[in-house]
Amino acid sequence: MKLFALVLFLITYVLLVAIPGKRVYTALISAAIFLIVGIVTPLEAWSAINWNVLLMIAGTMITVVYFIDSKMPDRIADLLLQKAPNVMWVIIFMSLFSGVVSAFMDNVATVLMLAPVGLSVAKKLKISPVPMLVCISVSSNLQGAATLVGDTTSIMLGGYAGMDFTDFFWMLGKPGIFWAVELGAIGTVFVMMYLFRKEKQKVDAGKLTEVKDYVPSYLLLGTVLALIFASFFQGKPALTNGIICMIFALIGAIYTWIKDRSPEEAKHALAGVDFETLGLLLGLFIVIEGLTQAGIVNDIANLIVKLGGDNLFVLYTLIVWLSVAASAFIDNIPYVATMLPVVAGVASILGTSPYLLFFGLLTGATLGGNITPIGASANITMLGILKKEGYEVKAGEFMKISVPFTLVAVVAGYVFLWLVWA
Repeated sequence: MKLFALVLFLITYVLLVAIPGKRVYTALISAAIFLIVGIVTPLEAWSAINWNVLLMIAGTMITVVYFIDSKMPDRIADLLLQKAPNVMWVIIFMSLFSGVVSAFMDNVATVLMLAPVGLSVAKKLKISPVPMLVCISVSSNLQGAATLVGDTTSIMLGGYAGMDFTDFFWMLGKPGIFWAVELGAIGTVFVMMYLFRKEKQKVDAGKLTEVKDYVPSYLLLGTVLALIFASFFQGKPALTNGIICMIFALIGAIYTWIKDRSPEEAKHALAGVDFETLGLLLGLFIVIEGLTQAGIVNDIANLIVKLGGDNLFVLYTLIVWLSVAASAFIDNIPYVATMLPVVAGVASILGTSPYLLFFGLLTGATLGGNITPIGASANITMLGILKKEGYEVKAGEFMKISVPFTLVAVVAGYVFLWLVWA
């Protein structure tokens, strides 16, 4: 059954890459096969689906519709264009801005919030939005490891290791993982300068767009602040973030109804929900659960321990780079959940502090999802947004940006963490 699960996953992955326009059907059919053959039970499938993420995406998508209609993204795009000397720096500024936001809120929510701004910038400059949105997405994934609240895997590490928010910045008298991530972010600036070196067209913002309504911007900001605030509470219900996003979406719907008294506005907002992206994620959650139930994720963990032996440097190197490879294809949440006790046990056997291995695990697992289009929920969401705009992004086009971006960021963090924590 393990071999069947692995073969089915590989076929699914090949089809997801080869037929990007049919990704949702590929994922759902594969998930159905995992259920039919009994690798995953209906109860396990239900538990594997991250309803919190799906609710977050749906709620934020609705709020973003109102945000776009308010013309605020166009205004932000104008202000950004005023500061950037050319197209290359517009892309770099958008990427860095995405990273800053994502360090303090969910990566998917970051992409949903900033994608409209990127689309507005591209439209004003009359260029393809694909490179800019890919950079926004991979940068949001990069910065997820920077703080305790930046990503689910960061929260998992914090809970397991008893770390608080400040430990990510400074811990036991040493710089924390935040600085490793930021060093990687600096490295990616040079990657983007090289990738977009020919994009030297001058930019002109022209007249600043007038914002029609500021309430949607307040709702989006309120969503961000509420997500950050909720992240400090331990033991909160699993659906907390999703409920927060849905509440702000509901407030937006009620406000718009009172203001316009038009049922068409409600239909317009619901049309903004990308059900294909939601279906793709739902299917992938079940597929990854199939790999987990088949024991393949555990096999990866055991392989790292077997190959690493008692050499700290070899073990650290394996944890970082095998985590990158694993997370490029499977969800990093079950992988990190499996690896945390493994890493702690190995550190105990070696008689060394576990934090080097913990930080290496988080760096590799968080950044690895950037390598492929389906390696992270933020990437899948970004692809869905571009598809609705008429842009079908091929795997090669995505990876031309994501692979060098990821490798530079991982190498920077890998070297920094070894020098500081070994």
